Amino acid sequence: MSVTTRYRRADVIGRAIDLLDEVGLSGLSMRRLAGDLGVQPSALYHHVASKQELLGAVADEILARGRRSTEVLGWQDELRLTCLELRDTMLRHRDGAALIALARAEGVGGDEPLRRMASVLAFNGADPELARVGARTLFHFVFGHVADRQAQGVVSAGGRDESADFATGLGIVLGGLEGRLAQHA
Repeated sequence: MSVTTRYRRADVIGRAIDLLDEVGLSGLSMRRLAGDLGVQPSALYHHVASKQELLGAVADEILARGRRSTEVLGWQDELRLTCLELRDTMLRHRDGAALIALARAEGVGGDEPLRRMASVLAFNGADPELARVGARTLFHFVFGHVADRQAQGVVSAGGRDESADFATGLGIVLGGLEGRLAQHA
């Protein structure tokens, strides 16, 4: 008699994250994930409709796992914390930047940090256009930093010079947003 393991969606997404870290984005396939779980590939479609939906769910889950509790004083600190959280989360996972970019391009996930940053900017006086562009600018700054490090083979956060460069660059972007918000006041 064989024992059949029943998986929940969270189990499938969690194993996909582990597999992403082991084999990278190019090695993550529905067939490989099913084999790793010991099920037929068709069994995965009870949990996700497509590989794109799987990638979106994986992107959203790694972003959710990277959230930190916040007790922030000002809008710049809240945005800085969101950017650090996003950077550290993408660096923590092999091909993290590529995964988030793909999920966003496919329209299946990865947008939560952008919505959060736009909301912070809007709450602090930015008109809808400035909130949207400001959030995208911050996201692209973080994404570019991570993509560059991951292209060099750096998987985890840590390098002192890189962190200092990131902090300086983020301060420049936040300073520019502060100037734009002052114009709108």
